[in-house]
Amino acid sequence: MRDLDETDLEILELLMSDARRPWSEIAEVVDLSPPAVSERVKRLQEIGVIRRFTIDVDRSQLHEGVPVLVRLTVEPDRFESVREALLDAEAIEFMFTTAEHDLLCYALVVDGDVPTWLAEILDLRSIKKYDVQLLTGVEWTPTLGETEFALTCAECGNTVTREGTAARIGEELYQFCCPSCEARFEEQFDRMEEGAAG
Repeated sequence: MRDLDETDLEILELLMSDARRPWSEIAEVVDLSPPAVSERVKRLQEIGVIRRFTIDVDRSQLHEGVPVLVRLTVEPDRFESVREALLDAEAIEFMFTTAEHDLLCYALVVDGDVPTWLAEILDLRSIKKYDVQLLTGVEWTPTLGETEFALTCAECGNTVTREGTAARIGEELYQFCCPSCEARFEEQFDRMEEGAAG
């Protein structure tokens, strides 16, 4: 079964608010047994909807830095290397790529010294410009909302239904709407791998 139903969405909402919530508590809310909840969560992990369970530490409570919002305009040929360096930086809490291909980061910077912090983690010649805003508060409330939740085929972009397949190709788990899309995707992946090796 590839479709996600209302119960799956309700389980996801509950886990997003508290990933350590006991199965019994979730079961009571969604009107299932705890083993049924456990099976659904396991299936959501297998199909790649749930990637991992983690904790959300509010570092500002630990006094590990000044909260800032940094927008960086990056040289196009260095975008990926800058993005990777920022993702590896301990101070970064969240990072987004804008439609203009800028990087927008929420970070906790020691002493609030953003220029020094950036110079320590990046080659500043990679950055065309950056803008910093000091934050007085941060709230993060992820939600699934009323959106219909559907998996998307990695090959054609169609919705993955009951007839869909899932395959681990390389080190990633991909969803496909049909076996032919899976085969086409795998062929292209193999050709790219061969081209990279040759």
